[in-house]
Order: sequence, then C-alpha cells, then structure tokens
Amino acid sequence: MGSWSRWDLDDLGGSVTSVVFVHGTGVRAKSYEKSFARVVSGLGRVRADIRVVRCLWGERHGASLGLDGVSIPVRAKGRGVGGDELLDEDDPLAVWALLEVDPLAELREFAAAAKARRGQGVRAGFAPGRQDPWQVVAGTARGLSLEAVTGGGGSLDALVSDLAPHLGTAGGRVAQEISRSLGGTPPADGIEPIAARAVYALAVQRAEGPHGDEEPLAVDGADRDTVVGALTAQLGGAGRGGFAARAAKGVAVRALNSYLSPLSSLAHTFRGGITEGSVPASGDILRYQVRGAGVRAAIREAVRAEIASGGGPVVLLAHSLGGIACVDLLAEPDPPAGVDLLVTVGSQAPFLYELDALTALRRGEPLPGAFPRWINVYDEQDLLGFVGEKVFPDRVTDLRVNTRQPFPRAHTSYFAHQRLYELLAPELPK
Repeated sequence: MGSWSRWDLDDLGGSVTSVVFVHGTGVRAKSYEKSFARVVSGLGRVRADIRVVRCLWGERHGASLGLDGVSIPVRAKGRGVGGDELLDEDDPLAVWALLEVDPLAELREFAAAAKARRGQGVRAGFAPGRQDPWQVVAGTARGLSLEAVTGGGGSLDALVSDLAPHLGTAGGRVAQEISRSLGGTPPADGIEPIAARAVYALAVQRAEGPHGDEEPLAVDGADRDTVVGALTAQLGGAGRGGFAARAAKGVAVRALNSYLSPLSSLAHTFRGGITEGSVPASGDILRYQVRGAGVRAAIREAVRAEIASGGGPVVLLAHSLGGIACVDLLAEPDPPAGVDLLVTVGSQAPFLYELDALTALRRGEPLPGAFPRWINVYDEQDLLGFVGEKVFPDRVTDLRVNTRQPFPRAHTSYFAHQRLYELLAPELPK
C-alpha cells in the first residue's frame, strides 16, 4: 500500500515511521496517485526511513451528482454583470493569475501595443522579400522542447512529464497567434518571455483536460520559472531580464477586468457543465458536513492498520479538507491510538474552529490532552490555508512556505514544493 513493502519493514526491524497521506477535497484515484507519488518522492529525498501509506477516501466518501444533475436549472437567457478590479497591478503574480484565465491575453496585449506603434508611423524595419522577424519567432515557438530540462527525479521532472506531451500543440497555438497578430508590425523587444509564458500556460491547461476534468497540476513556482526560463532561452530571450522587466505594468489587471463581464455571462450559459465540474471539490466539502463520519472512519482504519502492522511511529499528513477530518477525528472522545504527529497542509481547521464549525470541538474548548503534536503548513497566497498558533496557543506550530503560485494553484501545489519536505524532515519522529 505504501512506498515500502512488508519485506522492507522486516529488514529494518519494524521501526520505520509511517506517514499516512490524507488527501483533500475533489481528489479521486487518478489525481491521488499523482499526489501520493510526489509525497513519496519529496519525503524520500530528505528522509529515507519514511514509509508513506495511502488513505484514499474520495472514491467511496466523496460527492457526486446521484441524479445526473437534474437539480441544475437550464438557462434560457441572461446578461453579464461587471466586476471590480481584483488584482494589484504591481504584483507579478497578477500576470500568472490572468494566464490561468486566458493563456494568450498577455500576448494579445503585446500585439496591440505593436500595432499602435505602427499606427504612429513606426516602420516595420525589414526589407520587402526578407522574412518577417515575427515569423522567425513563430517558427521557433513551434519547435520548443523540454528535453534538456531535468530536476534529478524531483518535482521538476514530474512537471516536465506532465507538460511534454502538450508542448507541441501549445507552441503551435502561440505561433499561430504571433503570426496573426504581429506579422508586419515593427520589431519590439520582450516577446520571448511573454510567448514562453503563453506556451507554458496553454500546456498546463491541456494537461489538466479540455474541460478542467483533472485536479489542477501541483506546480511549485520555482519549477514553473525553470520551465518558462528554458522556453524563453530557446526563443532567444536569455539574458534579457526577469519576469517583472517584461510584464507590462497593469496588463493583468486591465485584461482580467475586461473578461469579467463576458465570463459572467458564459458562466450562466454553461452553468450545467461548470456545476458538474465543480462537484468533486465543492461537493466534498458540503457532504463532509453531514456525512463526514465515513471519511473519519477511513482515516481511523488506515491508522489502525499501520499500528497493527507493528511498525514505528505514525504521522498523519493531511491536505485541506483532509486536515479538517483529521482534527475532528483526533478531537473525538475515542481517537485512534498511536498517532505521534499531525501535519495539516493548506487546511481550514483553525478557521472552522473560530467559526465554531468543527464537528468534534466547539469554539472555546481546548484541544484534548491526548491530541498529538500538530504542525500546520500554509502559504500566504493560498486563500484556503489558515494559521493555528494563535487559535491553539502552545499546541500548534505554524510553518510558512512560498510556492510562488497565485491562488487557486497555490492551494494545490504544496506537495510539489521541495521546501515543504525540508521543513518537515527534522519534525518527523524516528
């Protein structure tokens, strides 16, 4: 079931620390296995004595539309509504947040500026019969590769493996946009990183499925920047400055706000598909509030099996809703025995306690005396991650990481971030 076999444990004298990996909302078997592999790899790089154990509750206890979505109304007609500015134009994550919505938005903004220069009388700068330099860029975009990008078996290799099958299609789409929107316009600096970001964002979008069917890729910001840097270099942009130097100030804010009204209308038009696609994530949360006993029982059984196997200390490593379930379970009058450490990652448990919305612990009540040591990991960009030290003084230790990802990807990228495992390594029992 885990990263070690029973034979391995016998050879090591049965003293290997077991880390039971409890997933969060919206996760099913396929995406769980990807996350599980990342945890096995990440912990293995810092602690070779760790056994990672599966606790997949989503298949049996997760939410689904049992009546095929008949509760979703069919929209006849409607109108879009506007929205307020959402992003700080000085925040470099604003561009990545925009590219999550529209991978080509930044490239179109660049093309609009190039056309404006042509309208102001700036000449293209190349002779008739000579190849348009923009077509050279487009040709290079079609041949981009990630063969030289490796991470020594870590999260970078996993990202490259996810993106490589889709790079050709993504590069072709960006090449098409460059040819269409920039052909014949005056030369301009800065297209390389913008095109590289567009290719990367399109490849991610395709890797996650045509309708976002897959769980968002867990991607550390450093790995993302490595891939984009490699693509930028292939496009001829090496040494031309970093992200901030090439991201037009305010592009993300202006472009994203321009999408709010039409996207609102589209959201209504395609409400059925959007609602069905969001059920695993949002539905799991709602279902847990009234059917959470099944999730907690699955975690209890995983712990019981590890204790019965005669191994070493047991650690619960739980993401998001899984962290809530673990806190509820360990706060029950009869918690499973043998849990030495709870690690919650991107969890809302402290927030729900403050709302008086936990199942087993009312606001104002202390953690039970038998409650194990608790480490709570959060990323400031993750709007679904909360801190616990002030909620439970002297009972919780908060650890902050920075995946360098905008929300919501920050919430799903913890286990691709090697720094997480480096921080946990000395905390795990031996």
